[in-house]
Amino acid sequence: MSKYRVQNPATGEVLETFENATDAQIEEALSSANAVYLEWRERSVQERAAVVKRVAELFEERKEELARLIALEMGKSITESIDEVEFATSIIDYYAVHGPSLITDYEIPSTIPGKAYIEHRPVGALLGVMPWNFPYYQVARFAAPNLVLGNTILLKHADICAGSALAIQAIMEEAGVPVGGYQNVFASHDQIATIIADPRVQGVSLTGSERAGAIIGAQAGRNLKKCVLELGGIDPMVVLDSDDIAAVAKQAWDFRVYNVGQVCNSNKRLIVMDDIYDEFVAELKKLATGLVPGDQFNLAEGEFVALSSRAAAETVHAQVQKAVSEGATLVAGGVLSDGPSAYYSPAVLTDVPRDSESYGVEIFGPVATVYKVSSDEEALELANDCALGLGGSVFSTDEARAARVASQLEVGMSHVNTIAAESAELPFGGVKQSGFGREMGPIGIGEFANKRLFFVSA
Repeated sequence: MSKYRVQNPATGEVLETFENATDAQIEEALSSANAVYLEWRERSVQERAAVVKRVAELFEERKEELARLIALEMGKSITESIDEVEFATSIIDYYAVHGPSLITDYEIPSTIPGKAYIEHRPVGALLGVMPWNFPYYQVARFAAPNLVLGNTILLKHADICAGSALAIQAIMEEAGVPVGGYQNVFASHDQIATIIADPRVQGVSLTGSERAGAIIGAQAGRNLKKCVLELGGIDPMVVLDSDDIAAVAKQAWDFRVYNVGQVCNSNKRLIVMDDIYDEFVAELKKLATGLVPGDQFNLAEGEFVALSSRAAAETVHAQVQKAVSEGATLVAGGVLSDGPSAYYSPAVLTDVPRDSESYGVEIFGPVATVYKVSSDEEALELANDCALGLGGSVFSTDEARAARVASQLEVGMSHVNTIAAESAELPFGGVKQSGFGREMGPIGIGEFANKRLFFVSA
C-alpha cells in the first residue's frame, strides 16, 4: 500500500492511494520553488496579498466540498469540518488584509548620522511539515503569511491527508500563486531530510509530536536553518471555584472532546478544587455515559466520530489501560471498537498517580483526566509540573484570583475564564517541550522574515 492515501477511519476502507515522490520529483520541486521565489519576491506586497485574498475567497466558495474531503479522510464530523474550513479561511483572509501593514518598513532612532530602517524581507523557499488533525487550518497559518511576505512553500502533509493536500495546491494555483510557489510533496522521511539540507530552502515549520520536533529541529540545526516547532501539549484547565459547576464541566467536556480530543491545546488536565471536585467529576461522568459511535457525515446527539486512524485509537486505548494499571480510575467510557474502525468512546479518568509514567504522557484522544487539589498554590504547582507548555486556563468567579494563578502558568498561551482564545489575529505557540516560535496574529508573519537593517548615511 502506498504511504499516502485517503482512508475512511470509520470503516478502515482505503479509497485512494498515491505514489510517493521520486528523488527526481523532489529535485524538480526544489528547483521550481527557488525559481518562483526569485520572481514572487519582486512583486509588490499588495499584489501578493491580492492573490492570497483570492485563496481565501476560493476556500469560502468551496467550503462544503473541502469539508467533505477532511470528514472522509480523517473522520472529523461534517459540522466540525466546516468549522475548520471557515477558520482556515479567516486566517488566510487576515493575512491578505493585514499582512502588508504588519511587514511595513519602519525607521528607528540612530546615534550614527543617517537614517536607520528595519525591513521585513522574505528569505526563500520554506518547508512545512503538517499533521492530520486540522488539515486546512495547520496549512493556512503557515502558508498564508509566508506567501504574503514573499516566501514560497513546499508542503509535506500527513500521509492520510492526501486528498485535502492536493486540493489546497489546486486552490493556490487557481488563485494566482505561480506554479511552483506552493507545492504539495508526497515526500518520505529521507526526502524531508534532503529538502531541509538543500541550500535553496531557508526554513522549516513543523506541527507534530515532540519526537518529530526533535528530529526536524536537529536536521534544521545541523543545516543552520531557522525552524518553528509547534509540538504537543498537556494543557491544564484549573477550576478554582464556580457558581455553576455543571456549566463549567460541560465547557470542559465539550472542548476536551472537540475533534475527538485530537487537539494540541486541548484541556488535557482538569485540575479542580476539592470542594467542587466530586460534583465536577459526576457531571463529566454524566456527559460521557451512553455515547455511541456515529457517522461523521450525519452525526446525531449522543454520538461520537472515529479517531483519525485505527492506530491512533489503539494508542489512546493503550495509554488509558496503562494509566489504570498504574492506579488510575476509569470513571466512564474508554471502549475501543472492534477493528478496523477507529472508534474510541470518550472517557473520564481520575486518580492518575503523579509518580506514574502516565502522568507526563499526552493522550491525543477524547480522555478528560481530572486531578483534585486543595489550594491555589497546589493547583499552580500541579499545572506547571509538566515538560510541555503550550496553553492553559484558570477559572474562578473571582477574576483577580484567576488572573493571579494564570499569570504564573509556564505556557505560551494563558487564559482566564475561557479555555482557549483562538482567532486569526491571536498568536499561537508554546514554551518548554511544546516547541518555539509563533503562528498567527501580528507576530506569526515575522518568523521567516529577514528583519533587515537598512541604513542610509547622512
